[in-house]
Amino acid sequence: MNLKRNINSQIENSSPSVTNFRLDILEGLTRDPKRLSSKYFYDKKGDHLFQKIMAMPEYYLTQCELDIFKNKTAEIASLITIDDEPFDLIELGAGDAMKSSYLLKYLVENGIDYTYMPIDISGNILSILDQKLKKEIPGLDIVCLEGEYFDMLDKAAALSSRRKVVLFLGGNIGNMEVREAHDFCTHLNRSLTSGDRVLVGFDLKKNPHTILDAYNDTTGITADFNLNLLTRINRELEADFDLKSFQHYQTYDPVSGACRSYLVSLTDQQVTIDDTTITFRENELIDMEVSQKFSESDIEELAERSGFTIAGEIKDSKKWFIDSVWKVQ
Repeated sequence: MNLKRNINSQIENSSPSVTNFRLDILEGLTRDPKRLSSKYFYDKKGDHLFQKIMAMPEYYLTQCELDIFKNKTAEIASLITIDDEPFDLIELGAGDAMKSSYLLKYLVENGIDYTYMPIDISGNILSILDQKLKKEIPGLDIVCLEGEYFDMLDKAAALSSRRKVVLFLGGNIGNMEVREAHDFCTHLNRSLTSGDRVLVGFDLKKNPHTILDAYNDTTGITADFNLNLLTRINRELEADFDLKSFQHYQTYDPVSGACRSYLVSLTDQQVTIDDTTITFRENELIDMEVSQKFSESDIEELAERSGFTIAGEIKDSKKWFIDSVWKVQ
C-alpha cells in the first residue's frame, strides 16, 4: 500500500491531537535514520518517570536551576520587571513549575501585577499544576494553556495585550538540534514585541563524565522513560512494539556538546502501527532525543543571530548552568 495514502487513511476521523501524534510517529519511523520526537514522552506515565529523573542525584540540571530560582529570586525579578508595569509571565513546558514557583511566590508577595500562563503539551500535568499553585500561592492569577508552544503564545497574545515575559527553563532549548534552536529562537523573537523579555535556561559544557552520568543512570529510569514512548505508541496507535527487543543507548560528544539518546533494535524485526509495517534491522537506531550543552559564546551567538540582546544572566553556585535573560528590541 502507498505509504502516504496509508497514513492519510489512518488519520481520518481522528481528533487533532491523535492525528498529529499518529502522523508524526509514522513519518519519524519511516524516515532514514528513524527518529521520534521527545515531546511525545510526556503522557501520564512519562510525566511520572520524568519527575523521578529530576529527583536523581546524577541529574544535576534540576538542582542547578533550582539553586538560581530559590536563592537568586530577587535578581531574576529585577531582570524581568519594568517599574510597576503589569505583565504576563508565560512558561513554555511548565511541567510541575517546581523552579518557577519560587519566582511566582516572590512576585505575588511583592505585590507585582502579573498573570502566570503555563504552557504544556500535557493536559494531565497542567491540571495537577493548576490545583497545586492555587493552593500554595493564594491570589495567583493563573491561566493554563494546553498545546504547542507557538499556538499557545498566539493564544496568550489574543487573551492579553500586556507586556510578555517568557520562561523557557530546564535546558529545554537543548532538546533541539543547533539549527532548530536558532529557528525556534527566531520564531520566538517574531512572536513577541519590543520590550518583551525571554529567560532561557542553558546547561553549560562541563566534565563529560558528569553530563553522561546524568543521562545514563545505572537504575535505568532514563531507559524506562525512553521505552515508555513505545508503550504509548502501542496503547494509542494499536502498535505491537516488543519493548524487550529494544535497548537504551546514550552518547555525549564533548566537542559539539550533543548528548544523544537512542533506542537500539536488538534483532531484525517488524512492528505494525495500524496498517503500516515498520521494518527494523538488527542494531538499527531510533534517534529519541538530543540534549545540547552550550558554551557562553554559543549562548551569545544564538541570542544575537535570533534578534535578541542579552539583558543579563544568572549562574548557579557551581557555574554549571545559566539562566540568560534576553530582550526584544
